[in-house]
Amino acid sequence: MSTPLHSVRFPGESREYRDARDALLEEELELRRSLERVAAMRRKLPIGGLIPKDYVFDEIGANGDARRPRLSELFAPGTTSLVVYSFMYGPDAERPCPMCTSFLDGLDGSVPHITQRASLAVVAKSPIGRIREWAQSRGWQNLRFLSSHGNTYNADYFAELSHGGQLPACNVFVRDDGGIRHFYSAEMLYVPVEGHTRHVDLLWPIWSFFDLTPEGRENWMPRLVYDGHGR
Repeated sequence: MSTPLHSVRFPGESREYRDARDALLEEELELRRSLERVAAMRRKLPIGGLIPKDYVFDEIGANGDARRPRLSELFAPGTTSLVVYSFMYGPDAERPCPMCTSFLDGLDGSVPHITQRASLAVVAKSPIGRIREWAQSRGWQNLRFLSSHGNTYNADYFAELSHGGQLPACNVFVRDDGGIRHFYSAEMLYVPVEGHTRHVDLLWPIWSFFDLTPEGRENWMPRLVYDGHGR
């Protein structure tokens, strides 16, 4: 008989349940240690290459004014890290990617917290007017949206296929006295796997909720509208 990991017991639980739950808890603790170890490895990555150019994006401000910020201007005062998520909404797409949209629905509420320590921007290839219109239709208030319609950012940082298809890439850049350098990419996106790559799952809690249930994720995929009800 194994030593109990803690004294908490839930109403009606059996010995069989407790033994199985403790075995699972051991794995959950090991998973946490693994996540912390991977995060430490990530933080210790050598700084990557300098950006090839100071990309110019299109943006529409809160008051409707057109802007053309450079990548170097996306770092908020006091931050040295910039996270850029590539939103799959190309100029030829009738509507944006449902999975990206689901991800951004949740991320929008976290922006005020994230930006206490890092700058954050969302880039899409569509013209900025289309992006802003979609953001308003979803009720997004906090995310900073930029258009890469007039630059090569998507291609240079592997958020675009050779035929123009878009990819949900996530890249991190750092700024220091030597300039702006690439630091990290969620590279599981590029590894051949069965099903979805899950390269940004750690940033997307919806999947963790499903993983808590007996049904799990199964083949569920987000949609833009559910049963006639949408934003």
